[in-house]
Amino acid sequence: MLALIGVLTIATLLFFIMSKRMSPLVALIVIPIIGALVAGSGTDTAKYIIEGITKLAPMAAMFVFAITFFGVITDAGMFDPIIRGILRFVGTNPVKIIIGTGILALIAHLDGNGAVTFLITIPTMLPLFNRLGMDKRILVGITALSAGVNFLPWTGPMIRASAALNIPTHDLFIPLIPAQICGLIFMVGMGWYWGKKEEKRLGAAYFQSVTSDFSHNKELTEQEKILRRPHLFWLNLALVIAVIGTMVLTRISPTVAFMVALTLALMINYPNVEMQKERINAHAKAALMMASILFAAGAFTGIMGGTGMLKAMSEAAVGFMPESFASHIPFIVGLIAMPLSLVFDPDSYYFGIMPVIAHTVQLMGVPAIQVAQASILGQMTTGFAVSPLTPATFLLVSLAGVDLADHQKFSIPVLWAASVIMTFAAAITGVFPF
Repeated sequence: MLALIGVLTIATLLFFIMSKRMSPLVALIVIPIIGALVAGSGTDTAKYIIEGITKLAPMAAMFVFAITFFGVITDAGMFDPIIRGILRFVGTNPVKIIIGTGILALIAHLDGNGAVTFLITIPTMLPLFNRLGMDKRILVGITALSAGVNFLPWTGPMIRASAALNIPTHDLFIPLIPAQICGLIFMVGMGWYWGKKEEKRLGAAYFQSVTSDFSHNKELTEQEKILRRPHLFWLNLALVIAVIGTMVLTRISPTVAFMVALTLALMINYPNVEMQKERINAHAKAALMMASILFAAGAFTGIMGGTGMLKAMSEAAVGFMPESFASHIPFIVGLIAMPLSLVFDPDSYYFGIMPVIAHTVQLMGVPAIQVAQASILGQMTTGFAVSPLTPATFLLVSLAGVDLADHQKFSIPVLWAASVIMTFAAAITGVFPF
């Protein structure tokens, strides 16, 4: 009976989120509470909610400080010289242009925000693509591919996977670094391939005849000029390198790393107290939105675990799965993770589908973390920029003036290939078995 209530709770959650009848924040709180009351938990439901939120508090704090930190250094103009350098380097060579676009998207996606990545990359590179007559589907495709393989410990899918299974993001991310490197190499390789195709299509003589005096310089608003701190570029860059190095090379809590980095960024760039308040307020909306979702997810996972619904569903599922098949589940999840982005939004998948799969295989002796890592290799990472379930997809195509259907036909095979390559790389490096 408890397993049936759990299945109905998750099915109802998926229905209301995917049909957009409820926001994820509301659905993740209201529906599991109703499920817990039906299961007879009574006032213990409140205790389960608090337990779930308590487990996720450090993670929510990390995200708040991370998004604010990257927002502050962006305001200070740390990325401006990097963007100008990339644009000077690419000239009118299509191979360099496409790979340079991928590198720019890679850097812009350091804050883990897809919309910001697209807002920086597409307007910067679109005039060059238009002037040279290059295929804008390639501009959109390389941007999507670069952002997709650049999953970091503070990006949405990683945070959700960590929250759903209560596993530190550090433990999820570090073993996936070799697979991610393979994904980045694939991105560069696709940039070279697309560039050579464009050279052949338009003719090398055409590119040689085009002068390189086209100006890419973005006109800053008066407000942006006030916030820029070009003389502090190297100091801000050192801060970014230090915080990422701390995440990858040490066991220091990411929350502490970003907390210290944010305070240093504010004191260095904006010593005036009022300006510090303004910068925090400017990025508070994005940070608060994600933190709220995480706390709501904490309520959901706390209830599903505390009431025993998750365990009951997993035990029921074990009866339908051959024991010899369980060890292959993470690899299979990795292979299909990218197309799952077209079916499930990140909240539905990471808080509804993935925990059931993970706990089911765990009961059969397979670590739950393997399912989370396999999911990260595609579900709303390589898949988010083609999914109709994410607003960022529509932002991407509208900025470039590309039809959504054309973008999906062009990019889905490439993005899926990246996910499959990273899945094989993860299996070869021992993250999970074949």
